Amino acid sequence: MLKVTGLTKSFGKLVAVNNLSFTVNEKERVAIIGPNGAGKTTTFNLITGLLKPDKGTIEFYGKDITRLKPYQICRAGIGRTFQIVRSFPNFTVFEHVLVGAISRYGPRAQVDLLKRQAEDLIQKLGLSSKRNTLVRNLTIVDKKRVELATALALKPKLLLLDELMAGLNPAEIDECIELLKKINEEDGITLIVVEHIMRAVMKLCNHIIVMHYGKKIAEGTPMEISTNRDVIEAYLGEGVAYA
Repeated sequence: MLKVTGLTKSFGKLVAVNNLSFTVNEKERVAIIGPNGAGKTTTFNLITGLLKPDKGTIEFYGKDITRLKPYQICRAGIGRTFQIVRSFPNFTVFEHVLVGAISRYGPRAQVDLLKRQAEDLIQKLGLSSKRNTLVRNLTIVDKKRVELATALALKPKLLLLDELMAGLNPAEIDECIELLKKINEEDGITLIVVEHIMRAVMKLCNHIIVMHYGKKIAEGTPMEISTNRDVIEAYLGEGVAYA
């Protein structure tokens, strides 16, 4: 589905991503983990076209998307959320999600159909009671739900989630994990998450990529990663449980 080969990106003398290669298969739930500054968000920005690599290629279903513009990559089927929630604060929840649908299909699409899709997503993500609330008046949890609903309105085949669970309490994290599993299993959407909450990563993902100073230092299942000495020394520390 997604093939990243030899991806490199520098900012001056800082090599943010260094010869990174990995493959993601359909319907996987993948995590990219590592300390702050490891290159995780830069990798997302390269995949989604917000940045262009110095070297390397990105293929999506066999098509080279390395030099495509962000909107072209979006319409090819790659959506994302951001580490810092990005939203239109003066839009209602319904208007915000509808914008995502329009962005995917364009203004010539059937408006009634797009509205129905927006309503379905609002209900699916538990936002029905907030439908007419301005986004600026929502809690951070609900803002993240709106951003996720808006990303899903793009009808992605692959969804990139950048620290979606940051700031959530344990109960909210568990709820988010179950929601993402449902999106993956029922809707067939492949997920790549950047996440620091290791309990969530271990419960959600079946494929983990570990980055450190821009390089991939390990890749494998949660069990393999939780017992990898290089990963423990670089990032996890002792005593991380596999769940």
